[in-house]
Amino acid sequence: MGAETIVSAAANVALLLMCAAFFLTAYRVIKGPTLPDRIVALDMLTGIAIGFIAVVAVKTGFNLYIDIAIALGLVGFLATVAFARFVLTKGSMQAGEDAAPVADPPRKGTRHGKQRNKGRAR
Repeated sequence: MGAETIVSAAANVALLLMCAAFFLTAYRVIKGPTLPDRIVALDMLTGIAIGFIAVVAVKTGFNLYIDIAIALGLVGFLATVAFARFVLTKGSMQAGEDAAPVADPPRKGTRHGKQRNKGRAR
């Protein structure tokens, strides 16, 4: 059994496992249940796609695929950061509309909303 046969068999097994991971992750993107779950699943899909490209690069010997995988990794990272920022912005906007104020504003003649002790007995 030659080295090429072992590499080819390992690449086929890796592609099979990544297909299973791809379908399970796609199910999580569709089913959710929350937006952060979907964002994490999309990030995972990017990782799986990078894995597919890397295995194809090893299997075919065409090294340009590695550059494509690196570019996809950079774009996937930026997309994940953008989604996370969107979720944070959406969360802060909803909290600002629905939530009560966190603290009462300071009253006039007080420091940070606390009464000053001016020598008065309690």
